[in-house]
Amino acid sequence: MLNERARILLKTLVECYIDEGQPVGSRTLAKQTGLNLSPASIRNIMSDLEEGGYIISPHTSAGRIPTAKGYRLFVDTLLTVKPLTHPDLSQIETRLAPSDPQRLVTSASRLLSDLTQFAGVVVVPHRRRQTFRQIEFIRLSEKRILLIIVTPEGEVQNRVLVSDHHYTDSQLTEAANFFNSHYGGLSFEVARTRLVKELIDLQSDISRLMQAAVQVGSETLGQSESDYVISGEVNLMRTPDLSADMERLRRLFNLFEHKTDLMQLLDMSDKAGGVQLYIGAESGVSPLDECSVIAAPYEVDGQVVGTLGVIGPTRMAYERVIPIVDITARLLSNALSYH
Repeated sequence: MLNERARILLKTLVECYIDEGQPVGSRTLAKQTGLNLSPASIRNIMSDLEEGGYIISPHTSAGRIPTAKGYRLFVDTLLTVKPLTHPDLSQIETRLAPSDPQRLVTSASRLLSDLTQFAGVVVVPHRRRQTFRQIEFIRLSEKRILLIIVTPEGEVQNRVLVSDHHYTDSQLTEAANFFNSHYGGLSFEVARTRLVKELIDLQSDISRLMQAAVQVGSETLGQSESDYVISGEVNLMRTPDLSADMERLRRLFNLFEHKTDLMQLLDMSDKAGGVQLYIGAESGVSPLDECSVIAAPYEVDGQVVGTLGVIGPTRMAYERVIPIVDITARLLSNALSYH
């Protein structure tokens, strides 16, 4: 646990480094902190901070820079979040006025990028509450069954189920009739919950078929042509902390293109609730080792449907970016719920 003097020095060092982008020396800290400490005392505290893994000394300089652990302590306990300026707040409110939901998602992504000068990302709303009107099963062969899903709007989706069990046509009809009479008009997520409670009395073979239908149906109606919208990737190429290593940038852009790892990280933020920060290697996604991700879930009518956030270097003005992400998530929720 750091004492008060060490915390003040670390806070000042992080703030100076974020502002200037240069390693911070003892003389600067002595001036900025206002602490009545001798240069030797400051060097001793800096040595303790370095030993604790909060700061490091680049080999080219006598100054120190924060590590991911230092940033994490700063963000969690030392940061004073600044309220948004009126121009920033006004811009968010104007650009997130209720309109077409897809355009709102794109607007939010561009807005996050414009306000922070980093990359803005918004996960396209999950269609979690998509309901179905009815399903049908058609036997294609001994082990292959066609699942037909009809939505309340009349949209039809077809998926093939593969089963080790041989179902007769009458069993498939019985299963579909039971499913439609009990769960028609619900979402597959609600049906899944009720199935667990209600299928105990059914034959186990029919139970397995229905559970497979729920799983495939949920995935089918939850699909989106584009998992997320990202804007401002080019900003990262202009960020000195990232652009110095072109191989790292290449891996980062490859991450944006292939989506899977980033989607898993954003889905974690979705489930966690509130503003989430992943600093450096905390994300578990190696191309983001020199980046920070600040993310927050957004809602429609009180239900979380997606996540938005900012991806930038670990050296960013957290006190400004955090409220931008938070307010944007809240106003996007309001706009989508209004729509």
